[in-house]
Amino acid sequence: MISLHDAKMLADASPAVLEELMQAACEVRRAHWGDTVTYSRKVFVPLTNMCRDTCAYCTFVKHPDHPEATIMSPDQVLAVARRGEAAGCKELLFSLGEKPELRYEKARKALNMLGHDSLVTYLAEMCQLVLDETSLLPHVNAGTLADDEIDQLRPVSASMGMMLETISKRLTKKGEAHYACPDKVPLQRLRTLERTGQKSVPFTTGLLIGIGETWEERIEALFAINEAHRQYGHIQEVIIQNFQRKPDIAMANHPEPTLDDMLLTLAVARLMLSPTISIQAPPNLHKRHADYLAAGINDWGGISPVTIDYINPQHEWPQIDRLAQASAEAGLTLQERLTVYPAYLKKPQQFLDEKLVSRATAMARADGLARHQVAGGTQ
Repeated sequence: MISLHDAKMLADASPAVLEELMQAACEVRRAHWGDTVTYSRKVFVPLTNMCRDTCAYCTFVKHPDHPEATIMSPDQVLAVARRGEAAGCKELLFSLGEKPELRYEKARKALNMLGHDSLVTYLAEMCQLVLDETSLLPHVNAGTLADDEIDQLRPVSASMGMMLETISKRLTKKGEAHYACPDKVPLQRLRTLERTGQKSVPFTTGLLIGIGETWEERIEALFAINEAHRQYGHIQEVIIQNFQRKPDIAMANHPEPTLDDMLLTLAVARLMLSPTISIQAPPNLHKRHADYLAAGINDWGGISPVTIDYINPQHEWPQIDRLAQASAEAGLTLQERLTVYPAYLKKPQQFLDEKLVSRATAMARADGLARHQVAGGTQ
């Protein structure tokens, strides 16, 4: 593994050093993950696009006065869930803005109309609906969470996630990416990592690179994630996601990270983090995503045959068979996994609520990957 100090010294790594790091990262992947690269076949449900944060790079969030601002009804949630189920999806991912009811009266009233005072309680109800009416496993990306909110969601979600993004306080200042975003204060996100660890929640987190952070801040974020995992063992996967310019955001002219920047970050993440943590990079956010395999990734993340990437709507999911081909060309075999990784399925009493154990284990084969592998996709 690379130490924190040594990792910080790699900001200007030469092409030769980058190549050495990538080779070392692939050796770590091979030793722990073998010759398998995975993905999760999932359906995405954007429960609400209202949020109290106003990140300078976000195109997903709509102000409550915007005509496209919405909270999905139970019927709408169920309709999308059933489309995913029919297409062979195993996971339903709820994406949503963070706590809009704490900032906007219109969001509060919309939740009240649905019988709720908070978005988290409504999310818990929708997770239960999915469990009652479909065969899918819910995963929730609900952002920062208090202890009682985790307690509400844990019995009805197989896993949870929240991108740490960065630990840079500097980016919360005026003119920076996280200005006036109370849920993006690093301390709040680190507390969520700790709380979910204390409650043994299989958890996804990650970095958003290229939003103005320094290399040192990026490395410190990876270190913080690894420290949480070292203490609690609950970090299933870390996503290394590259910032993407969009025409309707405040950072529309901000430079995107280069491919080499992505490759260096991926390789160093693989060498810094525990080998038990899966390293993932979104395949729809770079044309040369197949190169990520040479930097040590072992997972492509969630790919949907029925719904778009609502966070990056201009970037279509790649065909799953194309990912299989790219993986094969790199000497790897693409396999479908569940939202709960195999290592966590081996300890269901610790990492899953008892109501979810039978469903999750029945969906897995002996090695913990999806029992029913579905070929191809429709995107």
